[in-house]
Amino acid sequence: METNRSHRDVADALRSRIRTGELRPGQRMPTQARLAQEFGVDRGAVREALRILHAERLLTNVSKGSPATVALDPVPAPTGPAAALPPPTIGGLAPRVAAAFGAPHVAIDALCLTSVSLTLAIGEPLRQIHAGRLNPARIDVRVLLPSRDIDLAFPAPVELADGSPAGASATGRLQRRWLTHRNAQGQVLRHNLLALRATHGVDVHVSFRALPFTPPVQLYLLNGAEALFAYYTLKRSEAEIDHEQVELYDAEGVRSTLFAFERGPGLRDSTFVEQSHLWFDALWETISSELVLTD
Repeated sequence: METNRSHRDVADALRSRIRTGELRPGQRMPTQARLAQEFGVDRGAVREALRILHAERLLTNVSKGSPATVALDPVPAPTGPAAALPPPTIGGLAPRVAAAFGAPHVAIDALCLTSVSLTLAIGEPLRQIHAGRLNPARIDVRVLLPSRDIDLAFPAPVELADGSPAGASATGRLQRRWLTHRNAQGQVLRHNLLALRATHGVDVHVSFRALPFTPPVQLYLLNGAEALFAYYTLKRSEAEIDHEQVELYDAEGVRSTLFAFERGPGLRDSTFVEQSHLWFDALWETISSELVLTD
């Protein structure tokens, strides 16, 4: 019996069977006990694998009571060169966060510009909890965001880079728009998670701290086992702010390519996960400060 397979390996194998038609739309999956025996893993790993595929809309009826079913209209897999590429943040983060919520103690650390990707990604596991399919006992979420007291590196008006005096006014308006967005996303994230205390008795803790710099990357750490990393790549765009069109340099984080590293037998990935946690903890405990999500 193999002992070094992870829930990711099980999910990859089952995904391949669905994509190739070995497991057909509408077909019942084997029982969790049978899958655990086949892959040489415990049933917890099988459940996490099934939750990943459910989040990817490849399976339906994923619950503890009966075997899951292959979706009648599975989401098609990418083909050609794109099949080997990592997914964008919004597509790659959601299924991994959903799988992380299968653990009794969920621990998520995030460093980002506004937390919009994390807020979106947590939507599916929250629905699963309300539907009774997930039941974590404790959830700890820590989020590092830029401070309102710094001059953001981006978003930034093009005029500022070109040396135009109009840049200072545009910078202030862009910063106010970003601050409103940062606070709104953080408040939604915190409210949705803390509501689980009253509705399901989950021990929930959500904390925010402010960074004295604009993060050039997004980083998400899941249950001490995974590190998900994406660059903020700047592009020139245009936005309407206070009824005026402003040209700016900005990064749309939800479309950034997401690279995944998992703690396991591979030394390279395990080291990246470990060092990412050390880096996050150092920022949290040293140069970050209290963050209040208000104007």
